[in-house]
Amino acid sequence: MQQFADSPGISHQALEKQVGALFKLLQEIYGADKLILKAAKLEALSCIRAKKLEKKVLGLQRILFEDPTINKEPEKKEIPGILSQLEEQAAETLARRSLDESIEQKINHKLQEKHQQYIQEVKKQLLKDEMGPENPQTLKKYAQLEKKWSLGLSRSAMEFLRPGSLTEIVGQDRGIAALMSKLASPFPQHILLYGPPGVGKTAAARLALEKAKTMFQTPFQEEAPFIEVDGATLRWDPRETTNPLLGSVHDPIYQGAKKDFSDEGIPEPKPGLVTEAHSGVLFIDEIGEMDNLLQNKLLKVLEDKKVSFDSSYYDSSDNRVPRYIHKLFADGAPADFILIGATTRHPEQLPAALRSRCSAVYFEPLAPEDIQKIVANAARRLQVELEPGVEEMIARYTSEGRKAVSILADAYGMALYKASTGNGYGPANSSIPEWVEEPATITVERIQEAVYGNRMSPLGLSFRQEKAQIGRVLALAASGYLGSVLEIEAVAFEASEPGRGKIRFNEAAGKMARDSVFNASTVLRAITGLDMDSFDLHINIVGGANVDGPSAGAALFLAIFSAVKKVPLRQDLAVSGELSLTGELKPVGGLLEKIYGARVAGLEKVILPGKNHCEIPSSFNQIDVYYADGVEDLVAQAQIGGDKND
Repeated sequence: MQQFADSPGISHQALEKQVGALFKLLQEIYGADKLILKAAKLEALSCIRAKKLEKKVLGLQRILFEDPTINKEPEKKEIPGILSQLEEQAAETLARRSLDESIEQKINHKLQEKHQQYIQEVKKQLLKDEMGPENPQTLKKYAQLEKKWSLGLSRSAMEFLRPGSLTEIVGQDRGIAALMSKLASPFPQHILLYGPPGVGKTAAARLALEKAKTMFQTPFQEEAPFIEVDGATLRWDPRETTNPLLGSVHDPIYQGAKKDFSDEGIPEPKPGLVTEAHSGVLFIDEIGEMDNLLQNKLLKVLEDKKVSFDSSYYDSSDNRVPRYIHKLFADGAPADFILIGATTRHPEQLPAALRSRCSAVYFEPLAPEDIQKIVANAARRLQVELEPGVEEMIARYTSEGRKAVSILADAYGMALYKASTGNGYGPANSSIPEWVEEPATITVERIQEAVYGNRMSPLGLSFRQEKAQIGRVLALAASGYLGSVLEIEAVAFEASEPGRGKIRFNEAAGKMARDSVFNASTVLRAITGLDMDSFDLHINIVGGANVDGPSAGAALFLAIFSAVKKVPLRQDLAVSGELSLTGELKPVGGLLEKIYGARVAGLEKVILPGKNHCEIPSSFNQIDVYYADGVEDLVAQAQIGGDKND
């Protein structure tokens, strides 16, 4: 472009040419039509059409500076300087215009590329939507899976014979009443169920919730869930990468949240079983097997009634985070439920913090008559008859209701099998009949085969004997939630060396039992005046049982007393009690379990320390319970005719 110096010597004609050149340049920049529109918009159209040079320059000023408020026409001497400014503005506009066009071309090119990519992706998605993610292999696996779902076995015997109501649970009236008293309230309590295995704890918990739903005063709604889990199988990561019980956060990098969240760097909380149990019951079987730290975390949830989540990837101000994730991080996941934990452990083996937050309910061992009722009920549901003696035989081999049903189911299956094979262990003919009628009767022989197949032994030997004996006493013992009977025998001879008598005792019984033997010898000498050095004593606990505790002291005293004094003792009773050096019987624990052991052994009477008198329910009438304060009462009760309870 030709530049003109700002000099008064420039002629009017030269200025006209310079103005004309600027108009041509503007036409190239904007185009003729757009230039006219722009001039009209800036109120410069009349100026650029004027013949007066000053008017034209004013129009150029309004167009190039895009300012319609410029009203002053320049003087002739100012025009060269103004034209110089206008030329610089035109050059700048032209450069910006060229840059904009270049950028626009690049943008259009990119848009075209993106458009082509978008079209390709849309085509792929349409093909995927039309054909799906399937291929011949996936379709084959789907068909195989559908076929498996269309097939299936009938329910197991345990499932078919499971109690359908609380009234069908045998032998646990007190435990069920205690359980319902904790749930049938506007303020239900957390519960720990203690008891041996196979007595109905799980079934009672499940059915108790269904019963509580029907009571107007309880907070449980009809849709209240019952979530069941085994505490022995609960596994979690202390780093909180996974926790199926309480819930965890799947961070986008380490734990792999959903792809949509992972791509955006959004953590995803995963609520656990405690949230699934919200407004219902969370039942944890074998809760004593849970990790101690996990138990403590569960206690925190019980207190807060919610689960809190945290993640270093969470940003509360991130608008890409879904509202439900904001809600979980801000308020946590609801976890207001009633905990029912079942365990075969003793209370002292559970953390004190857990026990302090839960009410205790005890389920008792099943007595032989309870097992017989369970077997009879199962037979009715199987629609089979039982030969006389079947219930009694099963009760001799198990104290678990679940195992009793299993034995009956084994015998039932064995009867079906033998009926289909001609009552033998192999086919009677070359082909097995297509239809075999169900057996009408389960015999004692079938039960014997089922018991032998399971390699089971009787719960206890037949300790009871009708004839009184010298030196033989039955003692009560407890192990866990079950009791047993120990057979103790003693023989006394005159010392082979006068004044140097010896006491021989089987070491397998343990140091505690050995100490009880010496205590009994001291008490015997104190009340009879006999010098124990005048006798050689041999005391034996039949079977080599280990006696963990001093409760066999009373039985050991009776055995030694009977052997030394040649006094016959009744054989239809058992005793338990710690013996002091003064001859007093001290209280012992595990009374209900020990009485259970006496019932299994077929005994009619037990003798307990007098200080345990208030620990047996007054309504207990399953066996005769007698009390003795000292060895004199003990000896009187253990002899023939000693039926009076002093």
